[in-house]
Amino acid sequence: MYPFAVAVFREANIPKRLIPGTIALGAFTFTMDALPGTPQVQNIIPTTYFATDAFAAPIVGTVGGIIVLVAGLFWLERRRKQAEAAGEGYGTGHKNEPETAADQRYPNLWISVIPLVLVLVFNFLLSRGFISVADWYSADVLKAFNIASVKTVASSWALIIALFIGILAALCINMRQVQSKLAAGLTAAAMGSLLAIFNTASEVGFGNVVKTLPGFKAIQTWILNISPHPLISEAVSVNILAGVTGSASGGLSIALEVMGKQYLAAGQAAGISAEWLHRIASMASGGMDTLPHNGAVITLLAITGLTHRQSYKDIFAITLVKTLTVFLIAAVLSFI
Repeated sequence: MYPFAVAVFREANIPKRLIPGTIALGAFTFTMDALPGTPQVQNIIPTTYFATDAFAAPIVGTVGGIIVLVAGLFWLERRRKQAEAAGEGYGTGHKNEPETAADQRYPNLWISVIPLVLVLVFNFLLSRGFISVADWYSADVLKAFNIASVKTVASSWALIIALFIGILAALCINMRQVQSKLAAGLTAAAMGSLLAIFNTASEVGFGNVVKTLPGFKAIQTWILNISPHPLISEAVSVNILAGVTGSASGGLSIALEVMGKQYLAAGQAAGISAEWLHRIASMASGGMDTLPHNGAVITLLAITGLTHRQSYKDIFAITLVKTLTVFLIAAVLSFI
């Protein structure tokens, strides 16, 4: 998204230092874990623990996403007006300015969005539609693969198939352009996937080690008892662990691996839907994970050629908006 942002911000004469906050609003908040059906890992991890799917609590997620979007845009627009009043424009002498190729040909816009639409449509059909993967195999077949319940894997299967369909569509639409770059693209994709897999795996492994330590029981008891309402307690625990690890997926995985069963049992006792537990856990993971040491924040600033001093204030403001929204929604749902 960075080259697009540079082109738009330069033409509108908006300070470049606002680009990281803007990208963070679009990539690290409502699209990552709030909107139902989003194919992000933060929206898939809870399905294993709560037997839900990627479309869990669609109304709660949509409302939360709208609140975050509106509040985030309000903050960024306020910052833009402040810069305009001070006579500050895009600026000059920036690092990592992308090169623009004026003669490069691009596919038609409406054709280009087809793969994205296909991913969302097939993810829904395979999760909740007439071709749901939950109906593909019998319990006896699943036992042979050590799968106790298809509900714990159905969302992952649905998403993998939907993404595969989207990739095939993208290849077919732009085959000539892709053909010469396919090998390099597959190499980069494999390297990128390994990084994500090993990051999450190492953090879950870290959580499994930590939960065996004597002192963790006291911490676990404190977190579980921080509020009598499971949703609020869950939001706190996921937020804390995401902040400590600097990773939304890592903090979410550790929290649910260690305390997911307790939250599910407490939620059932309180008459709270497992889908609400899923959505609150997912949204909470995208709160305080974006502290200064977060890998995605560091990568974003490195790509844009900016520093924490220049742009982190806006990233943190967006993070604060997201965190407050999660606790607001958790509090409202707890008293319904």
